[in-house]
Amino acid sequence: MKGRWLEDLTWSEAAEWRDRDALVLVPIGAAAKEHGHALPLCTDYLLARGLTDGVLEQLPILAAPVMSFGYYPAFRHYPGSQHIRPETFSMLIDDVLSGFLAQGFRNMAILNTGVSTTPVVQVAVREFYERTGTRVALANILALGHDAEHLMTQKLGGHGDEHETSLILALDESRVRKDKLVCDYGHQLDAPKTVFYWPTTFNGDPESGVDYSATGIRGDATLAAKEKGEASLKASVADVVDGLRALFPDAVGRPGDAS
Repeated sequence: MKGRWLEDLTWSEAAEWRDRDALVLVPIGAAAKEHGHALPLCTDYLLARGLTDGVLEQLPILAAPVMSFGYYPAFRHYPGSQHIRPETFSMLIDDVLSGFLAQGFRNMAILNTGVSTTPVVQVAVREFYERTGTRVALANILALGHDAEHLMTQKLGGHGDEHETSLILALDESRVRKDKLVCDYGHQLDAPKTVFYWPTTFNGDPESGVDYSATGIRGDATLAAKEKGEASLKASVADVVDGLRALFPDAVGRPGDAS
């Protein structure tokens, strides 16, 4: 690996990376969030680790420990799911970034594997820039891996679906309860298509309208395949690597630069 996980270093080794203006990548991935009956609660955490490992293989950067708590309102009622309020989550992000800045790290980026976390993280980095003058780059999961989208054939997705299950099959196949993979669109196929944001949650009650999900997923996980996940991971890592090279060329180098 060209890069390193910060948690594996001593403080003096971390200081050496800081002194050469290394970039710090902060991954966000829930360690405990429901993903149906086939995927573990740590699905987002596994994805955050896997994507970051892929980036570390290509770039000489530091990765902060995965931020494993976040704003996940749609899943808060499922046993084991962990969720914190948006204001708490925003303060957590600000504290982590402020700590790195106070220690002398000037180049920072966030890799966010959540969806409901996205608006909170966007506001947090915008306000951090306003307060400190330091820009923190942010990559959100929905913007990654589009080059592999054609491999997914489900009618719609969004959670614990063909795409997400394929990713975990690629990262750690032993974590997937293959005998419990299902197709569960709830009532989403009949939902009206409009220009409006329509808040939804996940609810096991068939009378709950668009919130309904019998299993806690939304999509067709039976279509998942390890090969699809590997292609999606490769495409997503490439997106992150290309973005960091474009925004932080002095810190991470350009394609073809010597190691």
